[in-house]
Amino acid sequence: MTTRRLIATLMAAGLLTTTATPASASPSAHTRAGIQSVTAITKVYTFGQKVAAVAVEYKDTVNPRTLDRDTFTVSDSIYNFRFNPPEDLPKRADRTVTRIYTNDEPALDPHGRSGRGRYVIVELDPEQNAGWTVIVSKCPTFLCTVKVNPDLPTQVVQRKDVYGKPGLGIGKGPLLARATPDTSRKVTEKPVNLLVDEFRYGSYLSGGMVLPYHYHLPKNYDPAKRYPLMVVLPGHGMGWDGDNLLVQVAADIPATAWLQPEWTGSTEDVIVLAPQHQRVGSPAEADLLVKLLDQFLKDFAVDKRRVYATTVSYGSQLLWNAFAKRPDLFAGGLVTGGFAVNAEQAAAIAAAEIPLWVTHGVHDHLLNINLARTTRTLLRDAYTARGKTSEQIETLLRYTEYEDTAFSLPDYHAAYGPAYEDGSILRWLLSRTRPQA
Repeated sequence: MTTRRLIATLMAAGLLTTTATPASASPSAHTRAGIQSVTAITKVYTFGQKVAAVAVEYKDTVNPRTLDRDTFTVSDSIYNFRFNPPEDLPKRADRTVTRIYTNDEPALDPHGRSGRGRYVIVELDPEQNAGWTVIVSKCPTFLCTVKVNPDLPTQVVQRKDVYGKPGLGIGKGPLLARATPDTSRKVTEKPVNLLVDEFRYGSYLSGGMVLPYHYHLPKNYDPAKRYPLMVVLPGHGMGWDGDNLLVQVAADIPATAWLQPEWTGSTEDVIVLAPQHQRVGSPAEADLLVKLLDQFLKDFAVDKRRVYATTVSYGSQLLWNAFAKRPDLFAGGLVTGGFAVNAEQAAAIAAAEIPLWVTHGVHDHLLNINLARTTRTLLRDAYTARGKTSEQIETLLRYTEYEDTAFSLPDYHAAYGPAYEDGSILRWLLSRTRPQA
């Protein structure tokens, strides 16, 4: 066999690839194409949304056997709106790569296994304090709002050559892209936001006020069935400021947790309604919320015996007002890091016997723990005035204070963190049922 025929045979079998191109010839189409796109894949963790992975696209199917965790470096901002000033947004750190595999779309594989595809999925360490997507939006007063960053700072560097699938499954395969260790590539595509992208937008207008909201229906939603409804009332910073739609779903876990069995401990389908508030005063906002709920219950297949509300911080004021105004609507509530109920509201809640679980951080730096203790006292007094025993009150009112060690991120105002990480609280709330009228 001649040398020329031997080389041709080896190349056809994928056992030999060219690494140099004569000066008179142009590079191959694969080499010229290189990386086709970079897509960020985000996920909402306990304390908010962050980039969980990047999907790097090539022109042809990638050979996963040539990839390892050093093939790419992913860097991102260290900025966290809870702790850092906006000036820290340009500060970067390399993310820790946990898994790398191929897929036929920019999506995660639950087992991290490679499938035939032209996307390389680079999964990142969720525990690392980097890659958060939520940033400060506006500061009309000393209090600011937040939004999802429309221009994610995530960047990717390809540090090793990436090869295509070899024709006979032998060897590295054709070169798809040479290593470019000195070149950072920005995100080029719209992010894939796990669960968040599944929420639908709506708005409710009454009395000149507009209430924007997002809602999530079960995947196989059936109008003939009846589903529990979880109303998620966000904190002050997630209120509507004209530029931050959907942040109430992305900024922390309370909206998306109810869609995931690993949080709820249940495979039961739940409808989630996540309104934003206008921050014009809780009585007016609560009135608008109740009107929205009445309409929502007409439009969707909700089990009216199982309408719940869960709150973060400022959202507690809406809950207290809404529960007092229309106690017939609700089967239970979870209040985290909130304001205190007043005596009139407590009396209305006790009269309706709405089950509540109240949680608060002992060293909450924004809303003092005494607010939660006042809520506990007023509700207990209201139940006692109605003749309830201590045992009966315990079934209707649960209360938890969290020491600093309970928080997986040291934001001691965010009592929803340890509350949601304790799955028993979510299971308790979903198990409440309002008596049939």
